[in-house]
Amino acid sequence: MTSLTELKLTDAVAGLKSRTFSSREITQAFLDAIDTSNPHLNAYVVVTHDKALAMADAADARLAKGKKLGRLEGAPLGIKDLFCTAGVRTTACSNILGEFTPTYESTVTANLWDAGAVMLGKLNMDEFAMGSSNETSRFGPPTSPWRRKGDNRPLTAGGSSGGSATAVAADLCLAATASDTGGSIRQPAAFAGLVGIKPTYGRASRYGMVAFASSLDQAGPLAKTVRDSALMLEVMCSPDPRDSTSIRSPVPAWTKAPGKSIKGMTIGVPKEYRVDGMPAEIESLWEKGVEWLRAAGARIVEVSLPHTKYALPAYYIVAPAEASSNLARYDGMRYGARKSTDGGLTDTYETTRAAGFGLEVQRRLLIGTYVLSAGYYDAYYLRAQKVRARILADFDAAFQSVDALLTPTTPTAAFAYGERSGDPVAMYLNDIFTVTANLSGLPAISVPAGVDADGLPLGLQVIGKPLDEDACFKVGAVIEESAGFNARPDRWW
Repeated sequence: MTSLTELKLTDAVAGLKSRTFSSREITQAFLDAIDTSNPHLNAYVVVTHDKALAMADAADARLAKGKKLGRLEGAPLGIKDLFCTAGVRTTACSNILGEFTPTYESTVTANLWDAGAVMLGKLNMDEFAMGSSNETSRFGPPTSPWRRKGDNRPLTAGGSSGGSATAVAADLCLAATASDTGGSIRQPAAFAGLVGIKPTYGRASRYGMVAFASSLDQAGPLAKTVRDSALMLEVMCSPDPRDSTSIRSPVPAWTKAPGKSIKGMTIGVPKEYRVDGMPAEIESLWEKGVEWLRAAGARIVEVSLPHTKYALPAYYIVAPAEASSNLARYDGMRYGARKSTDGGLTDTYETTRAAGFGLEVQRRLLIGTYVLSAGYYDAYYLRAQKVRARILADFDAAFQSVDALLTPTTPTAAFAYGERSGDPVAMYLNDIFTVTANLSGLPAISVPAGVDADGLPLGLQVIGKPLDEDACFKVGAVIEESAGFNARPDRWW
């Protein structure tokens, strides 16, 4: 019999509604697993034992009545530490927020609780979501449950949602919330053998999310299957008047998309994504993906996205610029940590920010402040915004003839901690296949599709038209079924 913690989300929801097991039983099973495993994996930075059991008991009472049940009634989930949770510490894994405990709930998490879900705790992440490996967290990095064959070095589960990916891959929650500013859902999904989707910009409310780069940030789920991710995203998304960028249209029934035929669809393969030095394993997996979609009845065509080569430099101007503006509010005055000094107000600001922000956040804030400064705003920030418009125009042109795009998710499999942290540029290159969807606001999903020679997961990415998450789920489900990915990490923890 499958352990309760090993269940897929949709199977667990079905089991709860049929009363095969109770929410308290599955929640306690996860809490026990967290207590045993988290000292080794460091996925959770807060575990809400009492709150989880209280929420589970309330769900069981509703399940017993069998009326007005939520779509996730009784299902235990993990929450990235970027989402404000009323009464539960939220720090974005940064020292500068100290022990900040919000008095309000983010819209995304409120939607989950309204659907009956249970909160197990808050999940580790890169500080303020700035990172591709989860090495910048104030709580230290989480450790992926995956290992290379014959190599015991700890691997990253990706960033910035590394805690979310670790928790789902290690069966420490049924699914988890995550956020994606330049690939922070999709890259961890690829590294950890999971499904992760970033929806169209504006689908999920940003209210109550700790901001990094407001024109790029978007919430989404990490889950074990395409169907699980569709269910999570349906619940997480909603129109929200408290977010000025929120899309005011109803959320589609995405759970109906997996399993639909893709016969007659045209899938584009961008030639610019064949980058120099890409491992042969990634290229081979991409070709397999093409064949799987062709066998399912899709037509495959090559397309050109000529401004792709400018995406990464444009992103690393736009994102730090917006971060420098957003993070200016953290001054130690109103909330969070404060480093008092014998000097004046300016000294307190400077000392607090120097002690509160980690080195990677400081690096990006300095870059952002520089590109927004007088004399450089036109040369850098405005030019990056023009490049961003060209990238979106490339996608618009491609989508005149194709229904979706197929690309690799990452240029490599997961790497060991310390392998790239000394070279920021090498770290930033992890986002080469993912940042374009953020710059253009497009939906994109990563689906596990194979393993490399070391036995580590590799993912394929499907990018859809604006507001066409349906295509991402349809094509993603075909890849999932064709790949038959069932690899699991050997339990070492």
